[in-house]
Amino acid sequence: MIRPIVRAAVKTTAAHYLKIVEWSDEDQCFVGRCPGLFFGGCHGQDETKVYKELCKLVETHIAELLLKKENLPPATAGKTYSGKFIVRIGPELHQKAVLKSEMRGESLNQFVAEAIANA
Repeated sequence: MIRPIVRAAVKTTAAHYLKIVEWSDEDQCFVGRCPGLFFGGCHGQDETKVYKELCKLVETHIAELLLKKENLPPATAGKTYSGKFIVRIGPELHQKAVLKSEMRGESLNQFVAEAIANA
């Protein structure tokens, strides 16, 4: 049994991980996952129940890692992003992307941002 003080620490730590519940057309149900903490997740027809189950899974996983004295992965919730990142691709793909963006009358940045937004 987990002691109350440990349980509180687990709940506090769990709050630092992004939990996502979204509808899956493929599975015809809600799917809950916690990217960055573990693969997999849970699913069901009720979005609220899936979220609650996901929260329990996250807390259980964190408790297990702490009991094993393993390092927790970096937190995923509450992060801020600069809006800049570097992508390394081959010269041929770079050229192809530049040509496509020019044909559309866009900058390479606009072309890539739209491609990511539509991914």
